[in-house]
Amino acid sequence: MRTVRDIKVFENIPILVRAALNVPIENGEVTNDYRLRRALPTIKFLSERGAKVILISHLGEQGTETLEPVARALGKLITGVTFFGETAGERTRGAVRSLPAGGILMLENLRRDKREQSNDPSFASELAALADIFVEDSFDTCHREHASIVGVPKLLPSYAGLLLEDEVRELEGARTPEHPALAIIGGAKFSTKEGVLTTLLEKYDHVFVGGALANDFLKASGQEVGKSLTSNADEAAVKKLLTNPKLVLPIDSRVVPVDIITAMNAHMEARVAHAGEVHADDVILDHGPGTAVLISELAKKAKTVLWNGPLGNYEHGFVDATDYFAHAIAHSDAHTIVGGGDTIASIEKLGLLSRLSFVSTGGGAMLDYLAYGTLPGIEALDAHPIV
Repeated sequence: MRTVRDIKVFENIPILVRAALNVPIENGEVTNDYRLRRALPTIKFLSERGAKVILISHLGEQGTETLEPVARALGKLITGVTFFGETAGERTRGAVRSLPAGGILMLENLRRDKREQSNDPSFASELAALADIFVEDSFDTCHREHASIVGVPKLLPSYAGLLLEDEVRELEGARTPEHPALAIIGGAKFSTKEGVLTTLLEKYDHVFVGGALANDFLKASGQEVGKSLTSNADEAAVKKLLTNPKLVLPIDSRVVPVDIITAMNAHMEARVAHAGEVHADDVILDHGPGTAVLISELAKKAKTVLWNGPLGNYEHGFVDATDYFAHAIAHSDAHTIVGGGDTIASIEKLGLLSRLSFVSTGGGAMLDYLAYGTLPGIEALDAHPIV
């Protein structure tokens, strides 16, 4: 994979960088700058060599948010950052021309233009017109076929950034783990997890299915899950995975009656239910203490631990199993690879992030890479020949 280290000339060269700047914002201020800090190595690498660095990114899902607060937050981490409130066009090209060598210009939210997500070639052309070189450093979006991800690389010589390089190296290693190896896959939506579960069951010694995803498996195995969240999964596909002896399921759950799920004291009202003890009006919101100990003991024996997705209903404060397991792997001797926004937020809140071997910036992108060994945004880097 070509990286920024392979670029021959930097001085005064406009370089378009697709960065991971999708950070949480409240009241006009960035509340967590983790992704910005992860973006810094590539930005510094280019800026320090005299390139004109043009940063593009999406923010949020609605396409209405502005990246201006992100530019302010990034400016606290590195000097020379300016913001321009448009994404493409003649005015934007003028802003790029005015940028000094080593300067950093952040453009407006890509998703303000609907052509971004529809991968419109005209939008890709407008973005490509801003620069001479393209750098992909937004691993978290490399599974998306959007204009800035797969369209621009067809039009410009393209390279991987340092963050993308790190992600690929670590996740490629996770696809060939040192044994014993344990994988923990949480979250929901079986349809988005079937591929990675199939791959991990081939490569890992134990694969634990957690979070709401586990409800599909418990239901398919004949257990009562009450009113718990399920994903209308293909039952035949779930049952096929259930036959694999490497698959590990929860042995107990924290449940509450459906009518108090939103109550302030719902967490306090939760009870532990083993197999056969979940009632028809119960909702499973977390794994029980027995399950937390089970997977933590597996982690203690493992040389590789891979984890993506929270184990409980994070939004409603059911974090006991997630926190317990986070402490377990943070104090284990295993090589630990973790990804997924809620998973990372939980670990960071506990102050344990620095104790992990590698933290991926991707959620869905991480799962897709583990399943298939590549992503559309990575494949696209070879679309334009380097001469």
